[in-house]
Amino acid sequence: MSMSRVFACSALALALGGLALPAAAQSKKELAQKIVQIQQPAVEALARSIAEQPAAQLMQEAGQLLRTQVPEAKRQAAAQAIEADVKKYAEEASALVRERAVKLSPGTLGTALEEKFSEDELKQIIAWLESPAYKKYQQVLPEVQKNLSQKLVEDTRPSVEPKIRTLQANIRKHLGLPEQPPAPASAPAKPKK
Repeated sequence: MSMSRVFACSALALALGGLALPAAAQSKKELAQKIVQIQQPAVEALARSIAEQPAAQLMQEAGQLLRTQVPEAKRQAAAQAIEADVKKYAEEASALVRERAVKLSPGTLGTALEEKFSEDELKQIIAWLESPAYKKYQQVLPEVQKNLSQKLVEDTRPSVEPKIRTLQANIRKHLGLPEQPPAPASAPAKPKK
């Protein structure tokens, strides 16, 4: 081969190497794992919610007990101590559950995606998750959910509050506690995001 042909072939190879060639095809497993990776913030949020749910329930129970069982002079100190303990629990438990969720998600979420979706469907899901429209939707969603929650609470309060008061009275009766004078009931819990 002449030197000019070697240079010509080398130039052609360099020129072709600079072209954008399609990326190597990804397997279903790789596509599923990409979705798992994209969804990691949602997995972490789910883990945080799971870890914090018992703390929220305990805080609610503690609040009720503080009002009924702790002398008023000691309530603030007890409330601060309880809040500090709950905060410490939430930080420790959230980190633990989040770490475990991130480790479990490839084997659970990833496997389910591989089993239930075709390669083409996985590609479509990735395209949607990475699209500007989806990212904008995710940014707007909390505000929309908040507005829906507020409207739902306003609209259902007149129907739900009497039921809450009846339930509270029934619980007190089951516990053998004296009836309390009617107090405004709290609104129904807001839906979780």
